[in-house]
Amino acid sequence: MSGTQVIAAPARTSSVAMIRTLGLVATVCGILLVLTYENTLEAINANKRIALERAVFKVIPGAATMKSFYATPAGLVPGEGPMPEGAMKFYAAYDGQGGLKGLAAEAGAMGYADMVRVLYGYDPATETVNGYGVVSHRETPGIGDKIIFDQAFLKNFKALDVRLNPGKTGLVNPVVVVKHGTKQRGWEIDAIAGATVTSRAVAKGINDSAQKLLPLLVPHLEQLQAGG
Repeated sequence: MSGTQVIAAPARTSSVAMIRTLGLVATVCGILLVLTYENTLEAINANKRIALERAVFKVIPGAATMKSFYATPAGLVPGEGPMPEGAMKFYAAYDGQGGLKGLAAEAGAMGYADMVRVLYGYDPATETVNGYGVVSHRETPGIGDKIIFDQAFLKNFKALDVRLNPGKTGLVNPVVVVKHGTKQRGWEIDAIAGATVTSRAVAKGINDSAQKLLPLLVPHLEQLQAGG
């Protein structure tokens, strides 16, 4: 047995050393995440602003610039900062000479699968919705997603009647969906065949938004003229 060699067991790493190492790794990772976030935040925000601007210009053709506002019970205020209680956010779009081209606001309601969010353009001169775009949805491909590209459906948002009542407390007629092919009135939306639930979500979203926003906004339209 004299030739037998005894192999020493490898030294065990202490728990304290392991904790210190893990702590160091976590700290370094945390610092890297913070630095990455700070270095990319400006670019991310810039891309969001560009995407929003494009969406607004899509629903308000001819616009060159835009400003955000909050419509509140006390009047209109710039749209930067936290939203005041009871306020509605909207965007005023202007042409190259600073003239008001129209207003845009976001709306949303529950569809077949999830929330359907849209952006609509409002023309104060005619008191109608004259632009529309889908912000987000999770509706069934080939059926519910027709709200994006179905030309017959898109025609609903050319001169969609959203006039206020004489007291300016709400719409004269609520925006409603009717069976496909039966639209007869300016405030009706002709549903997409096979996608009635999604069509109703679009109509409800716009109706609910307009019913709340326009009574706050319309009495102060002069504030938005000539660049706000």
